[in-house]
Amino acid sequence: MLTVVRQTWPLLLGVMLLMVGNGMQGTLLGVRGGIEGISTGAMAWVMAGYFGGFLLGSMAVPGMIQRVGHVRVFAALGSLISAVVILYAALPYWQAWAVLRLVIGFSFAGVYITAESWMNASADNETRGRAMSAYMIVQMLGLVSGQALLNLGDPAGFLLFIVPSVLVSVAFTPILLSPQPAPQFESLRPMSVARLFRVSPLGCVGIFLIGGVFAGVYGMAPVWGSAAGLSVREVSAFVAAIFIGGMAIQYPVGWLSDRMDRRVVITALAVFGTLVVIAVIVLDPGIWGLLVAAALVGGVANPVYALLIAYTNDFLPPSEMAGASAGLLFVNGFGSVAGPFVTAWLMGVMGNSGFWAYNGVLLAALAAYAGWRMTQRAAPAVEAQGSFAVLSPAASPVAVEVVMADADNTVEPVQTAA
Repeated sequence: MLTVVRQTWPLLLGVMLLMVGNGMQGTLLGVRGGIEGISTGAMAWVMAGYFGGFLLGSMAVPGMIQRVGHVRVFAALGSLISAVVILYAALPYWQAWAVLRLVIGFSFAGVYITAESWMNASADNETRGRAMSAYMIVQMLGLVSGQALLNLGDPAGFLLFIVPSVLVSVAFTPILLSPQPAPQFESLRPMSVARLFRVSPLGCVGIFLIGGVFAGVYGMAPVWGSAAGLSVREVSAFVAAIFIGGMAIQYPVGWLSDRMDRRVVITALAVFGTLVVIAVIVLDPGIWGLLVAAALVGGVANPVYALLIAYTNDFLPPSEMAGASAGLLFVNGFGSVAGPFVTAWLMGVMGNSGFWAYNGVLLAALAAYAGWRMTQRAAPAVEAQGSFAVLSPAASPVAVEVVMADADNTVEPVQTAA
């Protein structure tokens, strides 16, 4: 791993700074929205804007890279991100924020695709998997660190918007000055939704549901925290707990899923997440209970996302895995876009408990569907399953393709039943 870090440190450092800025600005907007008196429904449009932009960027940026190259796309989108973060404070209106979030989501999708392509090209066959694992770890560390920086200033002022703008601007320096040449890039055509559903109904439906959970937990958490009266320190700790739980629980879950039917693990995690949500609604815990609940729900959402991709790939030959992963990310994006709107609606109907109820309903639906699918066809033999790979829902198809390939998913396609 040390060799990998030495070879790719400019990229890892740049990604770390980018994720600090990204994690910071997302939470900051939720807090600032409460200060500005923006309604929960309006903030749903703001938070959904990021996921909508990310979905559009995932589709459009590969073509941009092919036309003008990695360096120009990277620099242009990085400049947009830096400018948008400053404009948030200058234009404290939800309509403007929604448009700016769309732009920043589009830009971050392009930045991830470019950085991950560079990371892929900078490693050889022996180190590529470890390099991408280091990339995933750095991503999560950056997001968590961004929450800590929220306590450096007043969210009602300008300083906390200047900090992520500067971090994003500085982040591109080590990457663009890296001696690694810009890689060749081939646009990846996603597998169609109809084909995905035939291959794995659970993968297709599950990834849509977990996309909604991801958007509800990660996107609306700061909005919920502000509405619930949490302090800035408590909101930042709550969001950080989600990310920490998401990373820590992936490893034991992955180890377990490689030794049994993945659907059992998916069902168990979804049931556990549902019970956690019910406990929060019924018990109304204090801040420490909320932090534990955040870590547990985040610890369900992240591994289930990776499990669904791994499970789908268990039914595919290696040549189709990349297209399937891209198609799953596309489906996941639609679930993510819908998440903030439904969360906001339930919060309007039920109060702040609507935030938890939304995630509980989706997790319960996932548990029920996964349990039903186990009655419809047999699981692949454990020895024929590929290895679980740690993945972040923020990863682009480039990272997913590399990580899954390194996991040695070499099973033959299995006859499926829709």
